[in-house]
Amino acid sequence: MTAYEELRRQLISQPKTWLVTGAAGFIGSHLLENLLLLNQRVVGLDNFATGKKANLDEVQRLVKPDQWAGFTFLQGDLLDLNLCRRACEGADYVLHQAALGSVPRSIEDPLGSNAANVTGFLNVLTAARDAKVRRFVYASSSSVYGDDPALPKVESKTGRPLSPYAVTKAVNELYAGVFAGAYGLQSMGLRYFNVFGARQDPNGPYAAVIPQWIRAMLSRQPVQINGDGSTSRDFCYVANTVQANLLAATAPDSAANQVYNVALNSRTTLNELFELLRRRLEPNCPWLRDLRPACRPFRPGDVLHSQADISRACQLLGYAPSHTVEQGLDEALPWYRSHLS
Repeated sequence: MTAYEELRRQLISQPKTWLVTGAAGFIGSHLLENLLLLNQRVVGLDNFATGKKANLDEVQRLVKPDQWAGFTFLQGDLLDLNLCRRACEGADYVLHQAALGSVPRSIEDPLGSNAANVTGFLNVLTAARDAKVRRFVYASSSSVYGDDPALPKVESKTGRPLSPYAVTKAVNELYAGVFAGAYGLQSMGLRYFNVFGARQDPNGPYAAVIPQWIRAMLSRQPVQINGDGSTSRDFCYVANTVQANLLAATAPDSAANQVYNVALNSRTTLNELFELLRRRLEPNCPWLRDLRPACRPFRPGDVLHSQADISRACQLLGYAPSHTVEQGLDEALPWYRSHLS
């Protein structure tokens, strides 16, 4: 039995109360779904800036009525400190996912990213401290590695941030460390590497590459690659991310107050990703047989290559990724087909 399987068994027998910020978002709604399926009590907080009510509706359809009854939703903004305090009341664990993501968005609107990702983060962190939660788990990002060229990325070695978004996530880690030292609030930072899966928004200028490309392929639109396609990423299926959050929240005290890479320790180039998607969609989309991607300029603020060393998470949290990139795509594609075609 893996550490995660044992944890799920324990949680079913001993339910806890969890706050999930960004509960209507991509990752947040998956956390909500999995926690409710484990019969946990969950408070969700979201302002629908990027999250969607449709995600909550989908979770409701996937869980039992009595499990859904364990969910309380609060609509509002992280900039409202009183709302953050209300959300944290009685919580055992906080899973802080709410943020304005996207490197390009932060370059276009650094003030908006700073308000949501730094001031909002500090409000939730303060509310968690005052509510005396057991542990505060927050979404950091691989973007904090910046211009450090070493591969794979090791938590102890970061470079110069390349975007305002990267700065906000680095500041989150600094604040969490200060609150641990000054107030004794246990925290765990999870540096996500290119998470993908069902409910990931394919629309808009800041859409992630996988849902964006799938939508383009299904609708016979051009597939755009930033650069020449040799750029590589450590793509991580959302089920692995859910696992890391629950393990981090409940890990021994000796593992607290650190940051952890959440990924696979693998690299997939954009050219390889294109072929993985094309081959899976082609049987039902014959027009993809001769499709080739169109190249456009590399985006400012992006890094060329990304790969995570996940040994710290494996050793201290018991993290053991359940899905490879290929397995994650196979599991997620039915959702994409039904929602994007």
